[in-house]
Amino acid sequence: MATFSSYIIKSFKHDGHLHRTWLENARVPESLLHEPHKTESMLVLINSQTKIIEADGKEWVSRIPGVSFFIPKQWFNVVALLEDSGVRYYCNIASPPYVNGNVITYIDYDLDVIRMPGGAVHIVDQEEYERHKICYHYSSIVDAKVKQGLQDLLLRIQQGQAPFHEEWVLDYYRQWEKWKDEGTEA
Repeated sequence: MATFSSYIIKSFKHDGHLHRTWLENARVPESLLHEPHKTESMLVLINSQTKIIEADGKEWVSRIPGVSFFIPKQWFNVVALLEDSGVRYYCNIASPPYVNGNVITYIDYDLDVIRMPGGAVHIVDQEEYERHKICYHYSSIVDAKVKQGLQDLLLRIQQGQAPFHEEWVLDYYRQWEKWKDEGTEA
């Protein structure tokens, strides 16, 4: 019996202040992970209609279901958004994930990559990264890790490596829906 467990995801800024919290995320059990995800020890989480709390206390509910991928030691994470037009990948350049109990945390470094359903790739928020690099005094080590994370992510997208497989994303979501509907197992 494969059980999805509940996790909270918190993103922080470099200075330690809370940026955003996703309250309800279901972790895909290891037994259901596709081999490339298992091989890299990816944390795969699903959310739909989850409450999100911003740093200023504003609360809202996500409208688009998402499947999030956190890869140990990688300076990025990936959220596959299940939209009517297909899967849009929103990728955060961020510190590697840190897991404590049922809470996953990371530092968001503003720089983002969006891969559209048709395959177009856009790098966004570069100005925000440059502004925060000065404001938060990123060290040369952090700057190098962020830039390497961006290059690693772009290469992964270009080569179609995990987690950029739409069918697997949809499979995880279907497995979670089935588990949720049955209330016991996937």
